[in-house]
Amino acid sequence: MKCFENKIALVTSSTKGIGLACALKLARGGAHVYMGVRRPDAAEEICVQHPEYQMTPVFFDGTQTDSYETMIEEIIKKSERIDILINNFGVGRPAVDLDLVNGSEEAFFDLLHLNLGSVYRLCKLTIPHMIKSGGGNIVNISSIGGLIADITRIGYGVSKAAINNITQQIALQYARNNIRCNAVLPGLTATEAAMKNMPEDFLKSFLSHVPLGRMANPEDIADAAAFFACDASSYITGHILDVAGGYGLGTPQYADSRS
Repeated sequence: MKCFENKIALVTSSTKGIGLACALKLARGGAHVYMGVRRPDAAEEICVQHPEYQMTPVFFDGTQTDSYETMIEEIIKKSERIDILINNFGVGRPAVDLDLVNGSEEAFFDLLHLNLGSVYRLCKLTIPHMIKSGGGNIVNISSIGGLIADITRIGYGVSKAAINNITQQIALQYARNNIRCNAVLPGLTATEAAMKNMPEDFLKSFLSHVPLGRMANPEDIADAAAFFACDASSYITGHILDVAGGYGLGTPQYADSRS
């Protein structure tokens, strides 16, 4: 039997990158995956490419508060429950989200509103349905930036650190309802967006601090998310798992020793 057989899953922002890898991983395991996306037409193309899987697009725009509730309502109307929620939606504002003094205050609070707010709202809407159906699994896609401070992107880092905390809050508050909540913290991941926007010298410098010496693939992150979503991790909740190739383990001299 496939590990997600007869499960109803929701993966947000799932037409590319980590979200798409998560959606395909769950669908391959037998789940009926709802793809919560801003462009249902793009998701529909993916569904057509994979007729062997149960995948259904549903409209969701993380910047539009109304779409949170309508998305959940549509899924419940069609499938009556949600067993797995993967909160993958998130944004960055690297051009203006800098250090404390020089960064944009507007961007800082916008990142909190979108990154933390999306997890808060979707969990708040989904958990009552999980309680009603006897339990469920929530996986929040956070970031290694929520654990390790940086010289820039203060809003992004703080928003991801907050996601780590709300993950543990939810895990503690709803364990009695058979609901588990864990977080996966990707390191530098070779998504299309990352490869387009990161200069070669930055990648080389960053990877000098990654003991495994490579970027993650979206599938690496999806594997970790799927582990938390399945019964193989049935006694794990409130866990904050970095999937970053060992980034952050070394002393400041580590990169020098590699070069």
